[in-house]
Amino acid sequence: MHKENSSPKNPQKIRIITNVLKTALLLWLRSQVSQISQLKVEIQASDRQLLSGRIPGVSIFATHAIYQGLHLTEILLNAENIRINIGAVLKGQPLRLLETVPVVGEVILNEEDLNASLSSELLSTALNDVLLKLLPEHSPNAKPITWQKISLANNNLIVCGIQAPETNPTTIEMSVSIELLSTHSLQLSQIQIKHDTAVLTEGNQGHYLDLGSDVDIQELTLIPGKLVCRGRINVNP
Repeated sequence: MHKENSSPKNPQKIRIITNVLKTALLLWLRSQVSQISQLKVEIQASDRQLLSGRIPGVSIFATHAIYQGLHLTEILLNAENIRINIGAVLKGQPLRLLETVPVVGEVILNEEDLNASLSSELLSTALNDVLLKLLPEHSPNAKPITWQKISLANNNLIVCGIQAPETNPTTIEMSVSIELLSTHSLQLSQIQIKHDTAVLTEGNQGHYLDLGSDVDIQELTLIPGKLVCRGRINVNP
């Protein structure tokens, strides 16, 4: 009996296309960071699902990644129900997300990487916002602060910087206890802010920091030398 020998070609072509899609996804992930030491990606999708532009799940493990100037020691993430621009990718265009993707996972920053992140706009702006929250009289028009060192203790953060006018630069030291109040807000307490040797503010009165609706933190742990954060964040297209 004569057997058709053309049928295996279709699965082979599909496999080639899905390999292209997986490569495009890896390239997109790498494009989100300026540097990465190790990246492992597991794509939980059938060939048919990939060809429809829907990816039920992706698991990502990375070490020593730099995202917008933040040095991330270790990342373990899981994303579900991802929609991508499949038609454009097959034409050789870059991969894009078509919908917001909720990402659940864990991020670890050791103290060394946290200090390396001080020059990033994200971290320096966050520290300035905290200082303004705790010390409202420190207006945005004040001399800029160059943050230089972060130390981590049990639920406590100590950050030091230099406020540098043209002559006679002065030091700023901010010590604050941080606890998770809700999934999108932090409580700041046991506050002490020094300007040179003068104590500007000190007390245990609680202040609250809203992290926004795109954040859903389940755990935030500060221990000597390490910060661990577990939760969910929305990645927008």
